[in-house]
Amino acid sequence: MTGPKTLVAAVTAGLVATTPALAEKIFVSNEQDNTVSVIDGESLEVIDTIEVSRRPRAMALSSDGTMLFVAAGDDDVIDVIDVESHDVTSSLSSGPDPEVIRVDPNRPYIYISNEDDNIVTVLDYEARTRVAEIPVGVEPEGIAVSPDGAWVVNTTETTNMAHFIDTEAMQIEHNVLVDARPRHAEFTHDGSQVWVSSEIGATVSVIDMESFEIVHTITFDVPGVPREAVQAVGVELTSDGRYGFVALGPSNRIAVVDQESYEVLDYILVGQRPWHMALNGDETRLFTTNGVSGDVTMIEVNSLEPVRSIPVGRFPWGVIVVD
Repeated sequence: MTGPKTLVAAVTAGLVATTPALAEKIFVSNEQDNTVSVIDGESLEVIDTIEVSRRPRAMALSSDGTMLFVAAGDDDVIDVIDVESHDVTSSLSSGPDPEVIRVDPNRPYIYISNEDDNIVTVLDYEARTRVAEIPVGVEPEGIAVSPDGAWVVNTTETTNMAHFIDTEAMQIEHNVLVDARPRHAEFTHDGSQVWVSSEIGATVSVIDMESFEIVHTITFDVPGVPREAVQAVGVELTSDGRYGFVALGPSNRIAVVDQESYEVLDYILVGQRPWHMALNGDETRLFTTNGVSGDVTMIEVNSLEPVRSIPVGRFPWGVIVVD
């Protein structure tokens, strides 16, 4: 397995020469720099740094892919960035301390976890109006929207629950108790399951969308790493149902999970304290944000090898790949 000192060196001249030109751009929010780094998909180098509002964390794309929304927790806004020009075109009032945001696939709605107020705010980004404020548990964090747009899942860190919100009624219909400090929620691409990571519990709860019950709990045991350093945070799932990737925080590892058997297949060493991840459009590359080391690791999905470390700003948090 490639060690941290050799990540940059792992991209040899031969690899660069055989890599096809890519139009994709990778946007990375830097929580302590109040910036968004833009990485070119071909050169894998930072080509722009966008100044945004204070404490940028989660990001989401508009349904048409032209606008990037950035949740800025210390200014209580969502900045809107033009994906082509990289200009901040406007800011939307988000409610207090927005952390995670997701976009409805059918309507111009942004779902926002407002950590300080224990609510999920629904914002119409075209009309610039608030559609709803939905009470949830204590310290809302993760947000996921089902592929058909019928359900929003919100995780609450102190209540230790996944709340299932009906997007027509705009209210909670189901609550599922998960392990301690749930962070992230991610739907499988067919919408049949949602995976919920628990940071302190160091597990992923797989919840069935018909029964709204946990059908499996994935646990992690990284050889040579203390149990307290294994903290499950970001989750990314391939659309072919093959792999699930789970960022394990201070362990400096990404777990590779078989989506069907739930078996942990491998642990990939990346930078320090990986937080969130994003696959590129054809799912050949996975990008991880490493908060403490201030970089992004690019992993080749076919080989499950880290091949490039890309320095960005301080405490990179969120990442989105735009084709």
